[in-house]
Amino acid sequence: MNSKTLYYILKRILLAILTVWVVITITFFVMRAVPGGPFMGEKAITAAAQAALEAKYGLDKPLMEQYFTYLKDVVTKFDFGPSLKQRGRMVIDIIGDGMKTSARLGVIAAFLALIVGVVLGAIAALRRNKFVDKVIMVVTTAFVSMPSFIIGSLLLVLFSIKLGLLPANGTTTKGLILPIITLALYPMAYITRLTRSSMLDVLGQDYIRTAKAKGVSPVKIIFGHALKNSLIPVITYFGPMLAYIVTGSLVVEQIFAVPGIGRAFVSSITNRDYPMIMGTTIVLACLIVIMNLVSDILYKVVDPRINLE
Repeated sequence: MNSKTLYYILKRILLAILTVWVVITITFFVMRAVPGGPFMGEKAITAAAQAALEAKYGLDKPLMEQYFTYLKDVVTKFDFGPSLKQRGRMVIDIIGDGMKTSARLGVIAAFLALIVGVVLGAIAALRRNKFVDKVIMVVTTAFVSMPSFIIGSLLLVLFSIKLGLLPANGTTTKGLILPIITLALYPMAYITRLTRSSMLDVLGQDYIRTAKAKGVSPVKIIFGHALKNSLIPVITYFGPMLAYIVTGSLVVEQIFAVPGIGRAFVSSITNRDYPMIMGTTIVLACLIVIMNLVSDILYKVVDPRINLE
């Protein structure tokens, strides 16, 4: 690793830390600015009881004191505090439990989208303007255009209600099949179109024509030259896509009742559970920042000619 690459990585890490700090700050003050509070929904709560609860969780202290205390706990101990609604449970434990399901869901969906998308994109490029290419483009355009909650609802009605082949909730391993397919369809369609356009561009390059003139086998040209170089934009997209799938699974987890981080996040917003909202936002922001950094580094590994600045 040369000094320029090391400098780039260090600069991106510092920018990542700054980004997470901005997310923490904005989320903290926005949540405190929203009218009402986490205990407003408590049944028949008295003013004295509300004051006691606020004192217990430190919500009665000055706003800036709360902010710096929270920031110190997050940075030094990675402690998001206790949940205000799930009494007796720490936020980090709730997030950990939810991430076990969401991460498994997201990783499987991401690699399914990557493998199927690259294969379909390569087939479409090699059969350009043929019947197969047109079918793939029509199908992928439809998947790109449809929101995940529409796709999820259609799959739920078809495979769970009409055919009865799969369970309607994601509390079991078999029940995760539909959520995984729902999460994978959009990125799969996007990767297919990205691979097709990139591969068509690569197949028109001079070095491909030179390889053909030298008598290199079509298989080696496709897999040794064309496909490898056409995957560069796909790799750039894959990192943020993985983070997007995990963080963007909120609606899908609600539709299929998956006990993941997305469902816990939606519940925390409804209940005004400040520590849970803050902790979930920070974890998801860190995930997105880290995956973007990894994606940029892999971009350099795949194509050493790229200069990181």
